[in-house]
Amino acid sequence: MAHGIQRLFLSEESENGGHSQSSIDYDQTFKRIGEGNVVKGFIISITQKEVVVDIGFKSEGVIPAHEFDSIQSLKVGDEIEVLLEETEDQQGRIVLSRRKAERSQGWDRVVEQYGEGDTVEGKVTRKVKGGLMLDIGVEAFLPASLAFLKGFGSLNSLVGQTIQVKVVKINPARKNIIVSRKDLLEKEKQVSKAKMIEELEAGSIRKGTVKNITDFGAFVNLGGIDGLLHITDMSWGRISHPSELVKVGDRIDVKILSFDKENMKVSLGLKQKEANPWVDSDQKYPVGSRVKGRVVNVVPYGIFVELSKGIEGLVHVSEISWSKRITNPAEIFKVGDEVDVIVLNVDKEHEKISLGMKEASSNPWIGVEERHPVGKKIKGIVRNLTEFGAFVELEEGVDGLIHVSDMSWTRKVNHPKDILKKGQEVEAVVLMVDQINRKLSLGLKQLITDPWEEIASKLSVGSLVMGTVMKVASFGVFVEIEKDVEGLVHISETDLQSAQAIETTYPVGTKVQARVVKIDPQNRKIALSTKGVSQA
Repeated sequence: MAHGIQRLFLSEESENGGHSQSSIDYDQTFKRIGEGNVVKGFIISITQKEVVVDIGFKSEGVIPAHEFDSIQSLKVGDEIEVLLEETEDQQGRIVLSRRKAERSQGWDRVVEQYGEGDTVEGKVTRKVKGGLMLDIGVEAFLPASLAFLKGFGSLNSLVGQTIQVKVVKINPARKNIIVSRKDLLEKEKQVSKAKMIEELEAGSIRKGTVKNITDFGAFVNLGGIDGLLHITDMSWGRISHPSELVKVGDRIDVKILSFDKENMKVSLGLKQKEANPWVDSDQKYPVGSRVKGRVVNVVPYGIFVELSKGIEGLVHVSEISWSKRITNPAEIFKVGDEVDVIVLNVDKEHEKISLGMKEASSNPWIGVEERHPVGKKIKGIVRNLTEFGAFVELEEGVDGLIHVSDMSWTRKVNHPKDILKKGQEVEAVVLMVDQINRKLSLGLKQLITDPWEEIASKLSVGSLVMGTVMKVASFGVFVEIEKDVEGLVHISETDLQSAQAIETTYPVGTKVQARVVKIDPQNRKIALSTKGVSQA
């Protein structure tokens, strides 16, 4: 019989349920029976501790009562199969085992019925080191790594459960069977996925569970297949991270946007369950309308203002102020600020709205040519100094520039701070007004008559003049011969042999007598010389 297990049929009467043993030659029977084999016998006695079985040998066999699942269901005369463990114990009785017989018979049945790769059902009996033991007719081992789809689940949750598993390996020599639940779960998952894909319909609403959250979106389990809910499809409004709207475990309704049957990929949407707010944006926010909004983002080129949920517009830096040059909006605005804006343009197709802030107030440059005509003397406050000049505020929103070249007729101004300081009130003359480009030029020196005509008439080449050293350079010294009128004594026009001696010979503040060697009224330059001129 299967795998060398011998069955002993005691007699023809025994096979038909009879009890005649007269035809059995006990000695011959014993020779045919070997320890470890399964034989048939009849129950002749039942007690709370043991069951006595006649297997047709010269003495009865004893089986402990605990080897029977329900000893109450047994009765004298029942035929059972038992395994012969010992032919004689210390009391001279045969030792039999019902459980080992069932195990041996179970092994034969399982091996005959199933092979590696087959699916079998079994009950999880207990947890052991490294996995679980299952009863599939015989004991089989389910490793923990093959019990669940991903990682380790709760092994305890499976104890007592009847589950289906796949036979992975059979070892006849050890009578060992290894099974896998993971393989079947994976197969079920694929079948479920394929079925789900077939049932999906673009535009339909499905309920799912948030399974995982990433920076770019959330994965939602739809019951057999996962779909991606991208961050851009979560809300019509601005969100910086998916966790602002959903968390792992949330049950949410999502819209099927698209699906790829071949690659089993599903794209989901949350915001698509609601109407697109941009559809009637041009009607809600007509060009020219004044709207109150909230700053939701500040960038170097402007600020984004939320007008309503899902509708944002950009106020470019050039649209913030009529007069002020905004280089860093973050110095003026912060997220959460409420602002008044004017709608400049609406692009529904590309979901863009251009907004302006300066348009919410009157343009101060309108009529500036009439209020500040060329030639008019004005007073203003110095608001800012740059390397090339000073900005003076004439009125709120209107600044004028005094260029360094228009600060003095006679003096070379290297920086406006040499003449003016921030916050100072000054008087100036309007030189140019460009209302369209919002530019206004002012002059400081134009408040007085150009002194060079008088200077040119008073001085002549060859005449001697007395002055004060105002500045020393490597190429010469500048000497003030009249208020704000300077002449240059070039080093070549001195008796000095080297430039090193010029500072010690002509320190700042020294009175110097010099001869006029050249007058250039057009370029406002006077050349002086100390050669041969005595210094009193």
